[in-house]
Order: sequence, then structure tokens, then C-alpha cells
Amino acid sequence: MKKRRFEMDDGFRPEIVQGARFDGFLEIPVIEKPAHIVIPDSIVPFSHAKGEVTNNTALCFNDMDIVFADVIRHPEDHLDTIAKFPIVISPDPSMYRDQPLSTQLMNIYRNRAIGYFFQSKGIYVIPQIRWGDERTYTKSIFSEKAAFLGAPKHSIVMVSTYGCIQGPDNKMHFKNGLYSMLKELEPQVVLVYGPMPDSVFGEFLKDTRFIQYQDYVSRRCKDGKR
Repeated sequence: MKKRRFEMDDGFRPEIVQGARFDGFLEIPVIEKPAHIVIPDSIVPFSHAKGEVTNNTALCFNDMDIVFADVIRHPEDHLDTIAKFPIVISPDPSMYRDQPLSTQLMNIYRNRAIGYFFQSKGIYVIPQIRWGDERTYTKSIFSEKAAFLGAPKHSIVMVSTYGCIQGPDNKMHFKNGLYSMLKELEPQVVLVYGPMPDSVFGEFLKDTRFIQYQDYVSRRCKDGKR
């Protein structure tokens, strides 16, 4: 496949979502519900993918965006590395509440588009759900909750608190978005990458099964490794 010089060539890689279903008025590519739920033993970020593969390790993209930017631009170039993992979490381009709404929506699209592409190659994909400001996780602007489009209902998803719940304002938005996600997707299992404080999750523990994973840096420090 000829590599493009620019991400915008030919309309932002339409071949990546060839064969996909599209969800909602925004037409977000769908990551299909898996036939069965697989729960990882551990989760490793893309930046530490080498040498960390086990029979039940999940690969995530909870890194600085620059680390996995080429995966977003050219996912086909990274299939050899990614396909070594039995489970892959859909990529997680950063979403900030002070971003323009158009950028937040683009990163929702990218998450699902690359996740769908990996799934189309036979990889077991778990959607990572990320929301920005309240316009993405409520119906205050749109008739649908944009942050949850393209993700399957009654299935398994991942959320990350790593770097997302410092301070009361961040914590409030995360908790409000989590509540909205649980109502919208009704997941059977929610993987939580990072801290899982009772002040955020406590009232929701009866609604679904949560499984918490330490972020990679904290886990390695705890194990005495760097």
C-alpha cells in the first residue's frame, strides 16, 4: 500500500473503515460486540509493548498522543506488533474539555475507526470510552450522546482515570460522564485503567462489574522496576 504524505489525503483514510457499520447521525464507525467477553490479566501501554506479551495481556494506548500518532495515521504498519497481543484496547487520542467540540468529535471517530480496523483484522478489540465536556456525554447539544456512539451495548468497555480525576472539577465531569455511559451502554464489564476511588465509583458498583488495573508506571514502580 502506498503511504500517503498527509493524513488528509483521500479523505482521512476512508479505506480504514471499509465494511464498517456506522452509528448515529455523526456516522461513527462501530466496534462490534464480541461473541464472548475476555477479561485481561494485565494492561500494557503501546510505549512498553515490546517484551510484555503474555497469553492474556491487553495492549492499550494510554500514552502521550505523540507516542502512538503513527498508529492513527498508518495502523496497517503496526499490525505485526499489535497482533501479538490477544486483546487490544481501542486507541485513545486525548480529549480535553477546553478543546473545540469538532476536535473532541474527531477523536471519538479516530478511536472507533482504528478500533474497527484492528477488529476487521481478526483482533479482539475492547472499546475505550472517553468523553470530553458535557456536550459529548449528554444531549445538551445533539440528540445523541456522541461519546458513546460506535460502542456496543451490554458488552465490555474500558475507561481510564489516569490523569483524569485530579481536582474537584475533573472528578465531577468524570463521574457525570461515567454515569451517562453506564446508562447508555449498560456494559456487563467495565475495565478501569488507573485509580478507582470510591468517591467516583462507589454508587455505581451495583450497576455492573468493575475491574481495576494499576497504570503501568505505578505497577512497575510497585514491582521495583523501571
